[in-house]
Amino acid sequence: QVQLVESGGGLVQAGGSLRLSCAASGRTASSYAMAWFRQAPGKEREFVAAISWSGTNTYYADSVKGRFTLSRGSAKNTVYLQMNSLKPEDTALYYCAAKAGRFTTGLTGRSVYDYWGQGTQVTVSS
Repeated sequence: QVQLVESGGGLVQAGGSLRLSCAASGRTASSYAMAWFRQAPGKEREFVAAISWSGTNTYYADSVKGRFTLSRGSAKNTVYLQMNSLKPEDTALYYCAAKAGRFTTGLTGRSVYDYWGQGTQVTVSS
C-alpha cells in the first residue's frame, strides 16, 4: 500500500506564500506522476497542478498559473508546491495525488490518480 503524506498548510494573509510538501511512502513504485488538487467548502475538488514522473512536464490550472510552482524534490517521489501571491479564493483543503508509472500527459483529471493523501488546509485571510 502507498501512503501520501502532506505538510505545509496553514493560515496566511493575502499576498503571502506557503510551500506544501508531499512524500510517497510504503510499497512504492519506481516512478510516479504527482499532482495537487484542492476542494473548498461546497465545491467540487479541482485540479491545481501536476508534474510528470521525470519532472520534465508541469501543468497548472489557469487560476494559479504564474503564482504556483510545482517541483520534484531530490528525495524519491517527493514534490513541493510553492504558492506565492496567495488570494482568499485559494482557501481550500489541498490534496496530493499520485499515479504509478512513467506518465507525462493526461495528468489533470481526478480519475487519473491511483493514490490520494488526507489533505492539508490552506487558509488565506483578506
